[in-house]
Amino acid sequence: MIFGLTVLPAVAVAKVGGVNAMLSVLKALDPKYVDPLSLGVGGLIGFLGIGLGSPGQPHIIVRYMSIDDPDRLRASTVIGTFWNVVLAWGAIFVGLAGRALYIDVNMLPGASAEMIYLVLSSDFFGPLLYGLLMGGVFAAILSTADSQLLVVASTIVRDFYQEIINKGEQLSEERAVFLSRIVVFVAGIFAMLLAYFAKDIIFWLVLFAWGGLGAAIGPTLIVSLYWKRTTKWGVVGGMIVGALTTIIWKLYIRPITGLYELVPAFIFALIATIVVSLVTEPPENVDELMKDMVE
Repeated sequence: MIFGLTVLPAVAVAKVGGVNAMLSVLKALDPKYVDPLSLGVGGLIGFLGIGLGSPGQPHIIVRYMSIDDPDRLRASTVIGTFWNVVLAWGAIFVGLAGRALYIDVNMLPGASAEMIYLVLSSDFFGPLLYGLLMGGVFAAILSTADSQLLVVASTIVRDFYQEIINKGEQLSEERAVFLSRIVVFVAGIFAMLLAYFAKDIIFWLVLFAWGGLGAAIGPTLIVSLYWKRTTKWGVVGGMIVGALTTIIWKLYIRPITGLYELVPAFIFALIATIVVSLVTEPPENVDELMKDMVE
């Protein structure tokens, strides 16, 4: 995937004639392609603010939680963020170069703009490299999917079943594994059915879920890590406000403002977490908890 989103966009831009030539072609097709302000203020803020959702994604957080050496967390964060930015820009340039090379979407298989990565890979690389690039795509999909499934299984079995339904009773590892396998199987079947029947809106569902999780979990997690005055009720309040704001903004306000729901929901959740924490009592051993967390 790193090769596909670094080398492929570089080759595609070079085929167009360089960055300036690509921008000239795109401007001739439609000036909006090269004008970020054409998104509108709301669209531009939402585009820039989509990264706010990263701290709230369980499948991303769990990778940092599972690190075997806490001293390497800072380096891991820097490396992960760096490649995240590089690959995001690579994906953008694949789209821009693809539009310059294929000026009409009907030139692509199925008239689908989402096929541009596959078409460019096939055009510029031989069968071997093309196969490796396709393998990278599937590897990225599987890596994300298995993380999501493991998070779902852990949440239902450990947080819901063990801590709420079966509270106070010991859950054996054998039964935990058995229940986790059932959850993974059911969740996988449900995801496949959703992907099949809602394939035309799956991207927007993912974007909506990204915003909801980012707003509900992200602000509370960040505040909990860096502010010892945070309370459990502050976290609960922030999660509720973040989730509700995402839903309400998506349904009623976004059509008017054009602003992606994650941005206001993140801000309101952050405010709610701080305000509720200030009016509630923090844990008595908060200093010990913070010390254990950084050691």
